[in-house]
Amino acid sequence: MSVDSAVHTLSSYQLAILAVGSIAFGLYLLFKAGGWTVGAAIFLAQRLGLSQLFIGATVVAFGTSVPELVTSVNANLSGYPGLSLGNVIGSNIANILLVTGATAAVFALVARPRNLVKDAVMVCLATGVLIALMLTGEIVRWHGLALFAVLLAYVAYAFFSERRGGAEPELEEEELHVSSTWQALLFLGGGLLGLIIGSEILVQGAVAAGTALRVPEAVIGVTVVALGTSLPELATCLVAALRRKVDMVVGNILGSNLFNILSILGLTALIKPLPVEQDMFAIDMWVMAGTTLVFSLWMVTVARLGRTLGIAMILTYLVFTLWQYRGAMLH
Repeated sequence: MSVDSAVHTLSSYQLAILAVGSIAFGLYLLFKAGGWTVGAAIFLAQRLGLSQLFIGATVVAFGTSVPELVTSVNANLSGYPGLSLGNVIGSNIANILLVTGATAAVFALVARPRNLVKDAVMVCLATGVLIALMLTGEIVRWHGLALFAVLLAYVAYAFFSERRGGAEPELEEEELHVSSTWQALLFLGGGLLGLIIGSEILVQGAVAAGTALRVPEAVIGVTVVALGTSLPELATCLVAALRRKVDMVVGNILGSNLFNILSILGLTALIKPLPVEQDMFAIDMWVMAGTTLVFSLWMVTVARLGRTLGIAMILTYLVFTLWQYRGAMLH
């Protein structure tokens, strides 16, 4: 008997039990791997003389964006370019409203504006460029190459700026029992891999739970699958917030959104041009632009996200998701 046929012969009760187990294990793996990732990133920041903001906005941000990269490239090659672009736009919205909101609801985020200006400005510029490219109707290969080249140049600029400026050491008790850079890199790689595997297990468990409960496939897709690629960012940010690493939280969000545009869309379009569906112009593109601009301005001026605002951001994301579902049903 094949695996697929065996699954179909399971009762709803048996499927629900397996789903609950998958969800529980996925959550455990996410937060365990998140702890490894944050701990290793802190060690590397101290050892290399780099700020936690830089490590969070580059190494951790790129690692937690891998699910978006795999999803977007695969969707475009499979003939679903709208899913590729929608995945990036949706992930950027989810990163700000859901991930940052959920993190702030657990632990108030108080950032240092002076450290955020470069990344915040870069994210806003990248978002503006993306909108301009979308308005042309297609993101072609040379656009993708240019986006990825800008990312490489910016990371190099940020790295050498940190080295010249001499990032202030952030010494503290080590989160992991590591004694060398290589050990930290192994923990970092294992943590990022665990985040990817944990998010996949959790998503599949949630899909199985929805199937057992007779939830329509469309609802599962709009909710669970859409959020799945943002789970690594959520797990990492929650762990970092609980350890009071606010710079790493904000750096991960800004860095992930920047990588989503410049790296994921850049590489996806470089492999195969991305036509832009007209539906993207209705609300998605402008919600992404608005949330990015407001979040960036807020963090470099007020620089504080409390529990009340965090809950409001989560509710805003839920309203946006429900509106998307309502629009899909009306069509």
